[in-house]
Amino acid sequence: MAGLLINVLILFPVFQTICLGFRSPLSIFKRYKDTARSLPSGCLASNRPVISPRLSDFALDIRMPGVTPKQSDTYLCMSVPLPVDDEAYVVDFKPYASMDTVHHMLLFGCSEPSSTENYWDCDEGTCKDKSNILYAWARNAASTRLPKDVGFRVGGETGAKFFVLQVHYGDIGAFRDKHKDCSGVTLHLTHQKQPLIAGMYLMMSVNTVIPPGEKVVNADIACRYKRFPMHLFAYRVHTHRLGKVVSGYRVRNGQWTLIGRQSPQLPQAFYPVGHPVDVSYDDILAARCVFSGEGRTTETHIGGTANDEMCNFYVMYYMEAKHAVSYMTCTQNANPEVFRTIPQEANIPVPVTSDMLKMAHGHHEETKDTGKSSLLQQAKNEGEEILDQDFHIEEAVEWPGLDLKLGQVSGLALDPENNLVVFHRGDHVWDENSFDSNFVYQQRGLGPIEQNTILVLNPSNAKLLRSLGKSLFYLPHGLSIDKNGNYWVTDVALHQVFKLGPDDKEPLLILGVALQPGSDKNHFCQPTDVAVDPITGSIYVSDGYCNSRILQFSSNGLYLMQWGEGTTSGRGRPGQFLIPHSLTLIPDFRQLCVADRENGRIQCFRLETGEFIKEIKHKSFGRELFAVSYVPGGFLFAVNGMPYPGEVEPVQGFVMNFSTGEIIDSFIPLRKNFQMPHDVVASEDKTVFIGDVHARAVWKFGSTEKSEPTVEARSQLESKPESTDPLKKQEKQHLVHQNSTGVSFLLVTALLIIPVIVLMAILMYIQWRKTTVSGADGEHKLDSSSRRILGRLRGKASSGLNLGNFFASHKGYSRKGFDRLSTEGSDQEKDEDDGSDSEEECSAPPLPPAPSSS
Repeated sequence: MAGLLINVLILFPVFQTICLGFRSPLSIFKRYKDTARSLPSGCLASNRPVISPRLSDFALDIRMPGVTPKQSDTYLCMSVPLPVDDEAYVVDFKPYASMDTVHHMLLFGCSEPSSTENYWDCDEGTCKDKSNILYAWARNAASTRLPKDVGFRVGGETGAKFFVLQVHYGDIGAFRDKHKDCSGVTLHLTHQKQPLIAGMYLMMSVNTVIPPGEKVVNADIACRYKRFPMHLFAYRVHTHRLGKVVSGYRVRNGQWTLIGRQSPQLPQAFYPVGHPVDVSYDDILAARCVFSGEGRTTETHIGGTANDEMCNFYVMYYMEAKHAVSYMTCTQNANPEVFRTIPQEANIPVPVTSDMLKMAHGHHEETKDTGKSSLLQQAKNEGEEILDQDFHIEEAVEWPGLDLKLGQVSGLALDPENNLVVFHRGDHVWDENSFDSNFVYQQRGLGPIEQNTILVLNPSNAKLLRSLGKSLFYLPHGLSIDKNGNYWVTDVALHQVFKLGPDDKEPLLILGVALQPGSDKNHFCQPTDVAVDPITGSIYVSDGYCNSRILQFSSNGLYLMQWGEGTTSGRGRPGQFLIPHSLTLIPDFRQLCVADRENGRIQCFRLETGEFIKEIKHKSFGRELFAVSYVPGGFLFAVNGMPYPGEVEPVQGFVMNFSTGEIIDSFIPLRKNFQMPHDVVASEDKTVFIGDVHARAVWKFGSTEKSEPTVEARSQLESKPESTDPLKKQEKQHLVHQNSTGVSFLLVTALLIIPVIVLMAILMYIQWRKTTVSGADGEHKLDSSSRRILGRLRGKASSGLNLGNFFASHKGYSRKGFDRLSTEGSDQEKDEDDGSDSEEECSAPPLPPAPSSS
């Protein structure tokens, strides 16, 4: 028996390692760890996988191994093997780079890299065989996370076995101190099989010529799609300095559907597609890049040098796994006639500040004191996808706004100085006696409100800075402020819209006829809100309680168009309203979003045409949604109404991701309670103000950091609305922590005990066999068993797809630039080397049959 115990003690570590290795991905990485490159001490990351507590997931750092480029426009490549043999899926890309040092990065997947060195000059190529673009980054773009159940397939029998990172170092002035660079990207991978496979579709102009001095030049690309259906979820644009705006569309039966549009001078992230876009067999995919040749004295061609341009529109898509194609390209304009009907927005530049342009083009010496943080903040202000969602909204309990002596608070806004502006009703009240059945105001005998109805407050301490609006209004409602600081207000009793200067006592512009409700282009009926386009000056009015429409006027008040119709069901179709109550503009996406109050939803429309784009509706809104406000950076803020009898959704505020419609956070006051929150406005630092009609108060809320929820917490949040009681939140977090600790303890205990039990059973069997047969035979069986277990961890290699160097062979391309990066050129390259003529796309699998008419 003593011999048995000694055997147990000796062999236990061996069998524990084998058993744990069989159950955990840790053992899979042994081969990879032996070959992983070490980085200099100045680099914070290593090219090694990081195993998450969930055994199916892991992270992989792909970083330059401490390089110092010697000259500008250096392209360096390095490779990292996939640390597992079996199939895995990339679901998240997190970049680590600064535009101060890196012009752009590309990440490829391939079967074999072009070099086995730690890093190499990309003139040698990226992959020996076929390659797929998985990710691209430039200009301080943010992380890109794929939708749920979607991943780039790698490893296994058909997926890429290596990742190749390509980094373009533009201006090397930042390397004067000879520091070593470790820029790169961290991948989040999972072994959980993804039902939808991600891929990349690249649209790229190859023959555009921009004449010198030409103000507007369009580069158009269009290809007819001949594959199985794909669903688009993200896009990215790329040009050099002359690019003004890049837009991509799906064209089906002559109808143009926007995929995305963005300024190529902003952070070149993968921005989420604003609304779902599917592409089917025989659709057309079209893209337009708008350039200006002003300031140039010679023709500008497509190429990779500083004197060249590029026109790229990337689309990330997903397809069903059985039909998935990982990479597709379109490099021609197969049907120039189709662009005769392209939407006007494709030629409207996206506004970019001069400071952002300087930073984007490498003028670091002019802004070096501002640091990276200011640039990232600017990127958040301008780029819709770049969302910092690690915050929670809570009431600012020190705010004295609840003690202000106000009438019914109907409207709120922030002026250009970020002061809070309040629109209230003084001693007038809207009640059941205010209007007759024809919506004619019945209390005209009271006269206009004698108090100042527009109050400008210090947003920090609620101190009154100035006031106006005395003896002008009967029943104030909506308020907005244009970029010049003018106040735009609506009065539901007067049925009018007013424009007032910040210091004017008389209106600068009046729309509608006083005290006369109507539904033609000259009359309103209880208009609720107004919004002004900062680019065109167009005026948009939501009209209102007794009309269900949106009207557009020119900047000087001329009627242009209207859209919308009424519904009585509470379940209106797109473009139908049951009290369009609040408006907010999204200038960068050229959209107008409407709080459709009694339908309990947000509807968004294209500014130029009134075309419906998307609806945002959640069960937690309840039946009513009163107000909505947009903040640059991609956030929507909203407030709902009191629940109907028998309903449970509380009255509260919401924070949403504009692009996806997802609710990021919800909030309620800590003091008092909401009674009828009527309007909401938020600043870029996520300070939120809510005006309450019945409470006659203005609440202030601020953002605080929050921790990332655990897996258990996420599932609870997805299954039901988050509790808004702070004490309940603390209890929930405590329980989640206890549960996760318990699970971890049980898991570790099981992993330790099970191998011991199995081992003891095996050894007892061996000891018994020794009494009947040779012991050597038993040892031989044990050895072969362990070899079989370890053998299961081995896999096979295969290949992917490739762009090759066909770009370099097109006329007008600088060969050197495209040998290095295939799709992305330099803003500062000095060389220029023309290639030969060629017209071809990369090969494709056989086409599916055309769908039947049924």
